[in-house]
Amino acid sequence: MQRTRFGDMACSIARTMDVIGEPWSPLILRNIYVGITRFEQIQQGLGISRKVLAERLRWLVENGVLERQEYSSRPPRHEYTLTVKGLELCDLLLVMVRWGDRWTAGEAGPPVLYRHHACGEISHVELHCSVCDQPMHATDVDVLPGPGAEAEETSARTSP
Repeated sequence: MQRTRFGDMACSIARTMDVIGEPWSPLILRNIYVGITRFEQIQQGLGISRKVLAERLRWLVENGVLERQEYSSRPPRHEYTLTVKGLELCDLLLVMVRWGDRWTAGEAGPPVLYRHHACGEISHVELHCSVCDQPMHATDVDVLPGPGAEAEETSARTSP
């Protein structure tokens, strides 16, 4: 069975899922974001198989989300850091955290709290419009074709 190539779709959600849609990837990114950067630490903390972890790390490095850096030459050992692209994916994870805290945390409450550097307060992520700074939710927007939609349509018409 051939795997669907989400990265080839004219959809930003599909393309993002192509990079981090496998269930382990966001958890790996979360761990690296909080400072768990070495293979052994990640593997132990998540209980993920070494093979799966190696594949996911390789994929995230190939896609420019992580950088692999040697910290020991004897034996060769590496740690992983987030690139700018990877840090922006962590912004996405913070939105997921907000949803999870609201809908899945249960009576105990959120398992982790986030202190905002600018004000020093415990807070959570809120979406807002980049132009007017007003709150922005799915019910507040219209979805319109973008310039990439035309390019994909033209490419599809000219392909054999």
